[in-house]
Amino acid sequence: MPIAKTDSAGAAQRAARVVDTKPVVFGTIALMLVVALLRLYEQLFGWSAGLDSFSPEFQLYWTNLLEAAVFLSVATPMALVGYLWRTRDRKLEKLSTALELRRLLYLVQWLVIFSLALFWGLSFFSEQTAVWHMTAVRDTDFTPSNIVTFYISYPLFAALGLGAFFYAKTRLPFFAKGYSLAFLILVVGVFMTIPNVGFNEWGHTSWSMDEGFAGPLHWGFVFFGWMSLAVFGVTLQILARMRALLGSEVIEELRRR
Repeated sequence: MPIAKTDSAGAAQRAARVVDTKPVVFGTIALMLVVALLRLYEQLFGWSAGLDSFSPEFQLYWTNLLEAAVFLSVATPMALVGYLWRTRDRKLEKLSTALELRRLLYLVQWLVIFSLALFWGLSFFSEQTAVWHMTAVRDTDFTPSNIVTFYISYPLFAALGLGAFFYAKTRLPFFAKGYSLAFLILVVGVFMTIPNVGFNEWGHTSWSMDEGFAGPLHWGFVFFGWMSLAVFGVTLQILARMRALLGSEVIEELRRR
C-alpha cells in the first residue's frame, strides 16, 4: 500500500528513518578483513611452503586449509539458508510499508557486499591465480593460489549470493510471490563458476595451458562471470517496488532533499 501523498514531507522524513547502513558498513569491513588475511597468508606461506605439494610444510599450511575450506564451503551456505528459511516471515501480507522499505534497503546492502565479494573472487584472486601459473611450476592442481581462489573466495561470493536470494524470498512480498528471473540468473550464473573449476583443472591436467589463458576451457569463467550483470535487473526491481511504496510525490520530495 503506497504511503499517503497528503503529507509528502513527513513521509519523506519517515522514509529517511528506515535507512540503516550498519549492515553494509560492518559487512564491508568483515569482507575486507577476510581478504586481507587471505592475502597475508599467501604472502607468508605461498612461496616458502607452497611449491612442493609432497612436503610436510605444504600439508601443514595448505592441505589443512583446503580441507577446512571445502568443509566450510558446504556447511556455511547450508547453515545460512537454513537460518533464513527457519526465521522466515510467515505473515508477509501484513508487512508494514516502513518495514518493507527497510528490508528492501537491507537487500540492497547485501547485494553491495555480494558485488564486492565478486570483485575479489572473479577479478583480484582469479588474476592472481593466472600470474601464479605463469611464474611457478606446479605439481598439483591444489596450488596455494588455487586453494584461496577456487575453494575460499568463490564459495564466499556464492554463499553471499544465495543468502541474498533467500533473504528476499523469505522477507519481501515482491520476491516471495514467485521467482525473479534476474535474481536467478545472478545467483545461479555466478555459482556455476564453481563447477567450471573442475572442468578447468581437468584441462590443465590434460594439456599444458598455464600460458594460454585465452583458451576455450577458460571461457566458462567469463560466460558465467558476466551473468553478474543481472544485479542491475534485480536493482531495477527493487527500485520499482520502492517507488510503488513511496509514491511519486514522496520520491520528488526525497530528490529535492
